[in-house]
Amino acid sequence: MSLDKATVQNIAHLARIRVEDERLDAMVGELNAILGWVEQLSEVDTDGVPPLASVTGHGLPMRADEVTEGDLSEKVLANAPDPAGQFYSVPKVID
Repeated sequence: MSLDKATVQNIAHLARIRVEDERLDAMVGELNAILGWVEQLSEVDTDGVPPLASVTGHGLPMRADEVTEGDLSEKVLANAPDPAGQFYSVPKVID
């Protein structure tokens, strides 16, 4: 498929893009090159390749939503410089 100036002007009009007349020749060449690359894709053998809905091809692994450990405040606060009971103590920032 090859595009001409009139087709490029029509595409620009439909896309609501203003293209200056002196720029049309360059755009014709660029769009024809893009269409050439797309035509090259048709040469790739895709027989036996299922269509993808996602590039990963699988869902996320699921696990049971269970509480495994709890009430670990002593372990969590073991490395705190100045714990206040079961909480972290931080220096005052605003006077």
